[in-house]
Amino acid sequence: MRLLIIGIGGFLGAVARYLVAGWATALDGSLFPLGTLAVNLIGSFVLGFFYIITTERLAIDPYWRLLIAVGFLGAFTTFSTFSYETVKLALNGAIALAIVNLSVSLIGGITAVYLGIILARLL
Repeated sequence: MRLLIIGIGGFLGAVARYLVAGWATALDGSLFPLGTLAVNLIGSFVLGFFYIITTERLAIDPYWRLLIAVGFLGAFTTFSTFSYETVKLALNGAIALAIVNLSVSLIGGITAVYLGIILARLL
């Protein structure tokens, strides 16, 4: 049942990502990736808000957390999870680990994309 709920949320999140990113990109029309930026910022805000509301303010069925936080927001943007986990590390006093997560994710991600491009061009 959990996987089905996550899958439904994931489907809806992926569709929402496509629509929001397309809308934001159409508004801008430049080379700047406004659609991706919009999705990442919206997803990060919604995850932070949802987490506090559902852990400190409201008692909700855990399936709603799976549907929204894991499924919908997981497909909408994994950047929100990365952002939340980095902030959580910092708030828990693990500043060095937050910096490591931030640095390795950003530099490692960009490096991995670049290496993937190079490898694909070599084949």
